[in-house]
Amino acid sequence: MRVVVIGATGHVGGYLVPRLVEAGHEVIALSRGQQRLYREHRAWKWVRQLTVDRTIAEQAGTFGQLVRDLQPDAVIDMICFTEASARHLVAALRGQVQHFLSCGTIWVHGPSVQVPTTEDQPRRPFGEYGIQKAAIEAYLLREARMNGFPATVLHPGHIVGTGWVPLNPAGNFNPNVFVQLARGGELALPNLGLETVHHVHADDVAQAFMQALHNWNVAVGESFHVVSPAALTLRGYAEAVAGWFGQEARLRFLPWEEWRTTVTAEDAEQTWDHIAHSPNCSIEKARRLLGYQPRYNSLQAVHEAVSWLIEHQVIRVD
Repeated sequence: MRVVVIGATGHVGGYLVPRLVEAGHEVIALSRGQQRLYREHRAWKWVRQLTVDRTIAEQAGTFGQLVRDLQPDAVIDMICFTEASARHLVAALRGQVQHFLSCGTIWVHGPSVQVPTTEDQPRRPFGEYGIQKAAIEAYLLREARMNGFPATVLHPGHIVGTGWVPLNPAGNFNPNVFVQLARGGELALPNLGLETVHHVHADDVAQAFMQALHNWNVAVGESFHVVSPAALTLRGYAEAVAGWFGQEARLRFLPWEEWRTTVTAEDAEQTWDHIAHSPNCSIEKARRLLGYQPRYNSLQAVHEAVSWLIEHQVIRVD
């Protein structure tokens, strides 16, 4: 198939594009061309790369037609953030593509009621990102089920891979948290450290997109969680990271209002977003219908990412 990947040079694209090429698909990669690849791969030699600023093209009303003119069999949209953006693309591609796959997020759920959360749970998103992603999902699945538009939505968790800092045991992206744990320093966690985070390796997200693409008959009109087999508590996550370096985690627990004063405003905002969601999602549906089998559990994915940070001296733990 001819597959157009929108946002092809991001975290997942570095794994997805090579998988598509190696599976024999013709790949056209759309991006702004402003970002160095997180993961180099020889497969990019066989990829047609086009530079386009989606926001500008949408404002001009030309983006959907641009994608349509590439005559794709399938479109994988990694960077849709508003329902209006999704509507623009669907209007241009209706009747023109065999499969349209959209990247969502597990934050469409908001706070959990029953865990692990399944895809059929009512949506209670909060925050602009989660609200917009939930609206995109609802629109695409409605179009699939009522109007025959061949859409599938995949919802990743906290994406992890080499080349960037993973979500840490304090629920934010400050790399010094890993340094503290590696050196045996004390780490303060909010509340009792029992809130959860749910990672997924970027290559496992790519695997899920491939499985959905190759299982059209069960994927169209459905959404799927794409996460590791199990979520982590902040406390358990911190203890595991310390153990990688032969340390016993020295943890201190503070009420939220006190804890937030011990970190920067940016770190506190990120942590609040993550612990307020405390995702813990089931992958049973993706396993059963798509054959999704993640290669990494959460700790394995993070370990690989932290090892890369140390190797490239982004963090120093000695």
